[in-house]
Amino acid sequence: MLPRDELLKGIENREVAVRVLDQAEQAIKTWEVVCTDFLSPPELAEARQILGRLAEVHLLAWGGYPQAERQRVAIARPEIPLDESQVALAALDINGNFLFDPATHRDFLGALLGTGIVREKVGDILVLGERGAQAVVVPDLVEFLEMGLTQVRSVPVKTRRLDFAELKVREPKKKEITTVEASLRLDAIASAGFGMSRSKMVDLINAGDVRVNWKDITQPSHPLKSGDLVAIRGKGRLEVGEIAVTKKDRYRVQMTRFM
Repeated sequence: MLPRDELLKGIENREVAVRVLDQAEQAIKTWEVVCTDFLSPPELAEARQILGRLAEVHLLAWGGYPQAERQRVAIARPEIPLDESQVALAALDINGNFLFDPATHRDFLGALLGTGIVREKVGDILVLGERGAQAVVVPDLVEFLEMGLTQVRSVPVKTRRLDFAELKVREPKKKEITTVEASLRLDAIASAGFGMSRSKMVDLINAGDVRVNWKDITQPSHPLKSGDLVAIRGKGRLEVGEIAVTKKDRYRVQMTRFM
């Protein structure tokens, strides 16, 4: 049996983490590759944290394309090789004329869930403007959604399976930033990375709008390190890159902002 109490200490998404541990135990016992449902970025970070402490398994996360936010995780014994083909996914085209009734990500998600499926079975949704959207789902639901998903907002739609090569993925806009700061405090680094005043950043942190590595951080003095990911609701993400100490004992920090 896995040391569940120890592994679950400090975990926020406990219910999801328990299911992941159940699936890890299944993979260990059966010598088969076991796939989770789609995990959100915070859930995925915690799954990596938990499974990374277990010598009995290894994992591969995949959501259909490299930048996918929501991903399924394939879990197996270390002796069993893993590749993306073992993460069961399907892509759907949701096509309609949205010129006069534009639909948002929330509208498409609502229509998918309105068919009776649960959020955990749906991955990323790529909104294509007036042409509709594309969605990644678990393969078992393809036929059901081809028949059942016929309308989004007031617009009739046709839903069909896609090849993953047909996904219209937009490359994220990136901006490389370098700053020199007296400390590695969250408020100092993030204010430079997001181009806002330090006082405004402190307000956002205190309000609970800032996450570091998908965990809510409410202390402006929280120290950052290379590899950390800072996310602010509605403002994108910031990845902390190389950190060097200058001759004046300040910190030169390279960052990448995803907008």
